[in-house]
Amino acid sequence: MANAISSAITNLSATKKSARMVAASEIYREGRAPADRAVSRWREDAELSELLLSPKPIVTVGVAVRRETFARIRAANGQPALAQVPAEQDAEEFELHFGDGVELDVLTSREPSGQGAIARFLAKFGEGVQQVEFRCLNVDRAMAIVRERFSAASIYPEARAGANGSKVNFVLVNDPGAGAENAKVLIELYELP
Repeated sequence: MANAISSAITNLSATKKSARMVAASEIYREGRAPADRAVSRWREDAELSELLLSPKPIVTVGVAVRRETFARIRAANGQPALAQVPAEQDAEEFELHFGDGVELDVLTSREPSGQGAIARFLAKFGEGVQQVEFRCLNVDRAMAIVRERFSAASIYPEARAGANGSKVNFVLVNDPGAGAENAKVLIELYELP
C-alpha cells in the first residue's frame, strides 16, 4: 500500500486533471477504509452515529507531504486557498475536492525540522495518510461518548481550535482489519464554527 500511496501522492500534481482525480480517489479509498473499520462500532451507538452525520458522514482524508510536494500539488490544482491554522500547530494545509465525495486535506509542516505533529509524522513515516477527519455536530459530546462507551482516549483533554475556526480533537484507534500489525488510525473529529 505504501508504494501505491506514494505514487498517488506524486500524481496529485499531474498535469492532467483526470490523473489527479484517479490519484485522489486512490488516496481517499486507501485512507478511509482503515478508518471506517476502526470506527465501525461507533456507528452502532445511535447518539454518536447522529453526531457523526451517519448514514452519510462527511469524511476527509488528511495527507501529510513535504513542503516541496505540497507546493507542487497546490500549483497543479489551481492554488487552492490555504487554511487558517493556529500557529502553535506548525502546519499548513489546503483542501482538494473531487467528485463522488472524495475530499483531501493536504498538510505540511511550516518548520520541517520542527516538533509539530506533521513534522514528526513525516520524520517517522514519510509522506502518506496522516489522519482521517469526520465532520461532527458536537466534538465535545462525541469525544465524551468515545471515551465513556468505547474506552478510547482523546489526544487532548478538551477540544481545541483547528483550521478555519473549527473545533477539533483526535483519537488514535486500532484498525481491526490490520491483522497482526495492530495498526492505528488517527481520527480527527471536527466541528465547523
